[in-house]
Amino acid sequence: MTTIEAPRPASPLRVNDWVVLAWVLGVSSVLASILALMQMPYVTWGEEMLDSNAIGLCIWGVIRLLHAILGGRLGLVPISVIGVPIGVVIGGKLATLFGAYDFIGAWAAHPQVQWKSIGVVALCAASATAFVVVSSNAARFRLELEVEQRRLAEASRSQAVATLALLQAQIEPHFLFNTLAHVQSAIDQDPATGKLILENLIRYLRGTLRRTRNTRYALAEERELIEALLNIAAIRIGPRLRHRVSFGAGIDSARLPPLLLQPLVENAIRHGIEPAIDGGEILVEGEHVEDTLVLRVIDTGVGMGAAGPEGVGLANVRARLASLYGDKGRLTLQPNPGGGVIAELRLPWQLS
Repeated sequence: MTTIEAPRPASPLRVNDWVVLAWVLGVSSVLASILALMQMPYVTWGEEMLDSNAIGLCIWGVIRLLHAILGGRLGLVPISVIGVPIGVVIGGKLATLFGAYDFIGAWAAHPQVQWKSIGVVALCAASATAFVVVSSNAARFRLELEVEQRRLAEASRSQAVATLALLQAQIEPHFLFNTLAHVQSAIDQDPATGKLILENLIRYLRGTLRRTRNTRYALAEERELIEALLNIAAIRIGPRLRHRVSFGAGIDSARLPPLLLQPLVENAIRHGIEPAIDGGEILVEGEHVEDTLVLRVIDTGVGMGAAGPEGVGLANVRARLASLYGDKGRLTLQPNPGGGVIAELRLPWQLS
């Protein structure tokens, strides 16, 4: 079974870097405009733009650097508390080198005069940090949801595979042992019959092998397998079993999962024809109705009352239908007016 490993959560700082960078520059530009209005005519708008954007970019870079050095050992909020002051100092000094107003020096000399600017800076920094935190949490939740969905999908697939293996394990031994026992008894008394049984058994096993390699296959392949199964049963039961497979035109290429139709044929043989004194007929037919593939197994055996409750095979078919198709797949059993049972499968029409 394939193991789903949850990917390591992406760093909140690396999720949507372009969005975060655009937010930083936008906040820095708004901050520059506000501070320029507050301090005119002493400071120009251009100086404030240079100051604010240099500080914003430095804060962003310092936080990224700290996160890379610490390897994610600290959360985004503690890193921001450390990185914002460092970024403010570095950014302010870099802006001063390019001719901007040295507000770091002004703050250091007259902090009581700069309290409004400090308040605006703190408010904008807090807003930017809150945005990054909310964005990173949303990204982490999306990642966790994706991992959980993948895990559930894998669990559902594994359950379907296990159910298929269980059903096949329940069907194959009973059929193989009975068939081989008849081959053994026919070897001495009727070699031609034994050879015929072996030919159909090989045909059946070849189809079964192909089926185990695919989750869906063409209805034509299922037809070959069903015909081999019915031929073997007819040889074993004798003239008490008559059978016919009749599919409508254009449905041989329809795709269906394995072990949905075969258990119905097995059920008709074991519980319909074998207990009947005079035997009966099994008709397997299929047709394309709008967007649905309809498959029927009709027998003229002992009927539903005499056949007793549903066995494990039919219960597994119903469980697999629910797992594969939900309410779009359906199995119904009803009395055959001519005696016996009509088992009908309805599946979504699929060609690939």
